[in-house]
Amino acid sequence: MLWAPMKASIFARLDECARNGERIALGLITGVKGSSPQKVGAKAIFHLDGRIDGTLGGGCLEAEIQQRALKALRTGKPEAFDLLLDHDFGWDDGLICGGKVLGLILPDAATASAAIWPALAARMQTLVWGVREGFEIALGSREIPSANWLYQETIQPPCPLWIAGAGHIAQAVAPLAGQLDFQVTVFDDRPALANHQFFPQNISLQAGPWEQLAATPLPELPSFALIVTRGHRHDALVLKDWIHKPFQFIGMIGSSRKARTIFEHFREEKLATEAQLARVACPVGLGIHARSVEEIAVSILAQMIQKRAELRDPRGGPGEEAIKSQPADVMTI
Repeated sequence: MLWAPMKASIFARLDECARNGERIALGLITGVKGSSPQKVGAKAIFHLDGRIDGTLGGGCLEAEIQQRALKALRTGKPEAFDLLLDHDFGWDDGLICGGKVLGLILPDAATASAAIWPALAARMQTLVWGVREGFEIALGSREIPSANWLYQETIQPPCPLWIAGAGHIAQAVAPLAGQLDFQVTVFDDRPALANHQFFPQNISLQAGPWEQLAATPLPELPSFALIVTRGHRHDALVLKDWIHKPFQFIGMIGSSRKARTIFEHFREEKLATEAQLARVACPVGLGIHARSVEEIAVSILAQMIQKRAELRDPRGGPGEEAIKSQPADVMTI
């Protein structure tokens, strides 16, 4: 099976542009009011030849910002923009959201801040970066008041996702999870399945007896687990160990009847507390009436994305109707 290469992150593209000495302008959205085609934190790289990496919403909004970005590259002057998405602005392209979009255009952002992009692209640790007053791109600190910044953003390492079982469900979930910014490791006691014939190269694979695999230390990051082995007995064997690890989310494939049977056994044998059992989502996945393997993978990852968002912003994050009254917005990805 052939796997397409992963699309580089916007920070990796900025690093590449810096290393190539390419002049580009970075556009980013720092605030929205009402409905808009993109959210706070959206970014796009505008090239002199008209290419765009990333998106600020497409259509006439992106075309307008692209014109401003090319002008900024000619003049060398950064700018803040404040665009109202009303009938006059977006009628031709059907963009009549009625909202307002605020943002920044930063010419020569790649080369001017070349030392910053490799660390943000690598995402080995939690970092804060942003744009200071005066349009200077810099690394920051969560302790520095956001009022000192035009924009500020926290970048975190991807959440590890451990998948027990290398069968058809794992083969559908793992590559999609990698594209959705999870750091995926697949475990199985069958080396014939736990190999890169069935998984992309960016997926880590561990093969061996389950008792040996259980000794693998969990990364010191908010981590997720999915148990999709070849049967109830193996699922219970893995759950017996993983339920005691500090996963933020544990999902297990199966029916409600399977969950009752396994949970009752765990209670009788005192293998887990009620609080630990309550952390296990079984059947795993959002209720979207999934039938095919691919649909099941989507339902599982939708539930994990929902949980990850809650962990990163317990307040629920800024909604479409949120207005940014302060000059800077703080976000986490």
